[in-house]
Amino acid sequence: MSDFAERCGVHDAAREQALQQTLHTIEAAGLDLVRIGWCDLHGDVRGKTVVAAAVERTLRQGIGMVSTLMLKDTSDRTAFKVFEPGGTQSLPGFGQANNLQLLPDPTSFKALPWAEGSGWLRAQPWFQDGTPVPLDTRRVLQQALDRLQHAGYVMRCGLEIEFHIYRIVDSGPQLDPMRAAWPGEPPRVTMIHPGYKLLSEAWFDMAEEPLRIVQRTAQALGLPLLSLELELGPSQVEAVFEVSDALTAADNMVLFRNAVKMALRRAGYHASFVCRPPFPNIMSSGWHLHQSLLHRETGAAAFVRDSPAADSTAIDAAHTLSDLGEHWLAGLLAHGRGMAVFCTPTVNGYGRFKPNALAPQSLLWGRDNRGALLRVVGGSGDAATRIENRLGEPAANPYLYMAAQVHAGLDGIERRLRAPPATDAPYGTTDAARLPTSLNEALKALADDHVLTQAFGADFVAYLQRIKQSECDRYDDAADKDEFQRREYFSRL
Repeated sequence: MSDFAERCGVHDAAREQALQQTLHTIEAAGLDLVRIGWCDLHGDVRGKTVVAAAVERTLRQGIGMVSTLMLKDTSDRTAFKVFEPGGTQSLPGFGQANNLQLLPDPTSFKALPWAEGSGWLRAQPWFQDGTPVPLDTRRVLQQALDRLQHAGYVMRCGLEIEFHIYRIVDSGPQLDPMRAAWPGEPPRVTMIHPGYKLLSEAWFDMAEEPLRIVQRTAQALGLPLLSLELELGPSQVEAVFEVSDALTAADNMVLFRNAVKMALRRAGYHASFVCRPPFPNIMSSGWHLHQSLLHRETGAAAFVRDSPAADSTAIDAAHTLSDLGEHWLAGLLAHGRGMAVFCTPTVNGYGRFKPNALAPQSLLWGRDNRGALLRVVGGSGDAATRIENRLGEPAANPYLYMAAQVHAGLDGIERRLRAPPATDAPYGTTDAARLPTSLNEALKALADDHVLTQAFGADFVAYLQRIKQSECDRYDDAADKDEFQRREYFSRL
């Protein structure tokens, strides 16, 4: 009988070599536990932990995972009636809380620097007949990148991630069994720096202990960390990463976010990637996604223009970007409303879009303008020329965030769209279309965006909308909206 990995069509000589290398590394390091992690719809990592002796079998045969893990909203409530007739009719292969198989990738192995004797492997879900689960968000990005590669391009991404770190002063509210709830309370916390002093070296010194943990964790995992910075908001920080291919960047974001939360927790800190923590005087956190394309055949930068287009001025996209880059830029603008739910997928995140908050409000682009939705960085002859999308929140699922860029940008290329003039007043322009101001509005915008719906697939969009609508409905019904966000997001994301 063949191994499950062979039946899935993914096992070959290269995978066998990687498998053997991983087994050797585990044995040589004396590891006794290996976590099998999978990124869910909400960007959270779930999975199972196996003993070292079971790793080879798991790499070859996979390990069972209840299918309802793919059907949960942000509170862990299952959004589909899996035990009722027809409850999962729209989801072939799902029903009755049946099993899927998590199959790890042996090339993804990491020894966890904060957990002695533990390793980690990234996995993806498969149906038990060896066919892929199309709702898996990493697979959604892989399919988008396959489409991009077929068009002749490779996507490169750089990450700038703002988040908050707090010192835990009392875990009681979260861990008291008499106060357990669904979802439960967060711990009580205090700040690691007082804020309102951007890039202050003195404040950095105050926060150095937790930031050292972030640095050591990221580097021990092989993540391409470039810098750690203090943001303006109280207890707010930022991590910046070197550019990589899009799939690697998405994998790195999943690993970084999950790892620093756990490493910091062990040291007595609470890291939160929620956009707006539930305190009165905070600054919203964003996730700024830098993106560019390379020509697949030559590796040449596809957004770079040798010299400004004839008769262009600084406000014209063709002054800075190649024609292809302008088409991509225009595609992102054309689908800015439809992609919002992929980039800002929580109720909480829409509180960020305010005037003069270094966050976008309208479908505008600007040259090195941090108030616009899209910031074009670089210039003629500059190989680092790129587009920064400032729409995302740090809790977003990285695979969906990046897939949305690919589908929107490709539509701009295919239709040869042209960008409007750059803005120099991102908060003063009144005739530009606005971004959605709520998750409900973002879901409606996606439904109205037939290009993105077709690109992601109508079945996937319906699945996403069903789960996110559950979140919206519970928020709308909540008597205390702040308490909802404190429990739903701050304690969990």
